[in-house]
Amino acid sequence: MAAYVDDPVRLGEVRLSDGRLLGWAEWGPPDGVPVLLCPGAATSRWLGFGAGAVEALGVRLVSVDRPGLGVSTPAPGRTFSDFAGDMRRLCTLRGLGIPAVVANSQGAPFAIACAEAGVASAMAVVSGADEVAAPEFASALPADLRGLVERTASDPDGAEEFFAGLTADVMWDMVMAGSPECDLAVYRDPDFAAAYRRALDEGFAQGAAGYARDTVLAMGRWPFTLDKITVPVDIWYGELDTSHSPDKGALLATRMTTAQRRVVPGIGGALLWTHAEAILTSLLAKAATD
Repeated sequence: MAAYVDDPVRLGEVRLSDGRLLGWAEWGPPDGVPVLLCPGAATSRWLGFGAGAVEALGVRLVSVDRPGLGVSTPAPGRTFSDFAGDMRRLCTLRGLGIPAVVANSQGAPFAIACAEAGVASAMAVVSGADEVAAPEFASALPADLRGLVERTASDPDGAEEFFAGLTADVMWDMVMAGSPECDLAVYRDPDFAAAYRRALDEGFAQGAAGYARDTVLAMGRWPFTLDKITVPVDIWYGELDTSHSPDKGALLATRMTTAQRRVVPGIGGALLWTHAEAILTSLLAKAATD
């Protein structure tokens, strides 16, 4: 049976200048090439990827709890810019330099914020949540998603309150109900399921406000100047992924001039865990040439 994830080898917290804590987890050698992970929706620092691959490739993989998730102190009203600033400080405190960045699912716009702010040497967006509020997607969205996008635009405070009513169990059920069989083979793997459920439970340990803030930011219009991003970018989607992007990143790739789009057959949103070695190998090569 394939090993998709393993437990972190190092766990800790950093204290920021305003007194807030950021929780982090690491895999791989402590002197490896730093790679910062922006994890998916509502998951904590505990859910990594690339079991075995990070060690083989000499990667120091670092995942961070966004504010209000896991053990990180809440920061009501935070912005993408605030997050990039937090990551800049984390990189200084943890000796990461300017790391390569991997984003999964809802972590995508947070990684893009880092790239725009100069807190990334290269970026891989893997099964990334796309900018669903972009006008180009208005007619392509399913009715339920279009309704949430419109609600977020017209009443962001009300939308945030709505998202704050969700739970770890609801999130798990949504993932399982919306995934193709090829992804379910990963998600039902006993070790992966245990790690994923733990990460969700920890993501909601302080309540759902952190996830709700993430979701309102991700589901609204993105404040980035995407064509000004200069670092090399890989955009990865599974061919069978129907939930993260209306066009599997085609529009997103045209908006970032340094982006290369890759669509992988035979998999959906579980791509990060099934193709970790290929994702990291390409990312490291791009970071080395930047």
